[in-house]
Amino acid sequence: MSLLCLDVGNRLSVIGVWDVRGDEPVLTGRWTVSSDATRTADEWYLLAHGFVRAAGLADDEVSAVSMCCTVPSIGVEMRAMLERYFDHVPVWVVGPGVRTGIAIHTDNPREVGTDRIVNALAAHHLYGGPAIIVDLNGTATIVDVVDERGRYLGGAIAPGVEVSLEALAQRGAQLRSVEVAEPRSVIGKNTVEAIQSGAVYGFAGLVDGLVDQMIDAVDADPDDITVVATGTYADSVIEHCQTVTVREDDLTLIGLRLVHEKNRD
Repeated sequence: MSLLCLDVGNRLSVIGVWDVRGDEPVLTGRWTVSSDATRTADEWYLLAHGFVRAAGLADDEVSAVSMCCTVPSIGVEMRAMLERYFDHVPVWVVGPGVRTGIAIHTDNPREVGTDRIVNALAAHHLYGGPAIIVDLNGTATIVDVVDERGRYLGGAIAPGVEVSLEALAQRGAQLRSVEVAEPRSVIGKNTVEAIQSGAVYGFAGLVDGLVDQMIDAVDADPDDITVVATGTYADSVIEHCQTVTVREDDLTLIGLRLVHEKNRD
């Protein structure tokens, strides 16, 4: 039995396959694709089908699907794909009516991104609480809090690394797009290194500042809080963060697997 997981984001989507036959589920494959808003339901299926085959599985070995999606236009095609090609297995699309075990303590729970709830579920399952989740992706830098009872308390959203660099290149007459990489020094000796320094060390400082203030806001001992980092740009930034305690690249896929476990019975 295998579980197909789909994490659909604004710029990138992650497709994962779990072997759920034993007591300890195993992630047998993980792939990242572009979130192309023009891709049709049939094209999404061909992608998913190809990766399932790459994991050494036949289509009939996929026993369930778990998905979270933060892009409504893509979500329409993804739902059509699931109805067309996976109507013979249980499908969990995170949202109203799907159990997560996470109580959402915000003004409007329906506006919270489903990926944020899934990450909170995974973080609480793995590390208990309180915990802070730092998701460093291209579109947004998201810092969320889950308490010791598994309640999602809210968080902060800042521009992502990629969006920030694109805006800088577009609005700065003498600036250009650069690779996100650690420069020789925090004091850049040329324009490229100066931009890289601002991206790497600047976002590390942003993360540390938000985490420190959130720890104060929940009135907790910093030693009692796990700060979990995930996301596309975790590689470049978290080595320079003082507050991050653990990195989990597959946090969302773990959360989607937990959604499946909570709903399958």
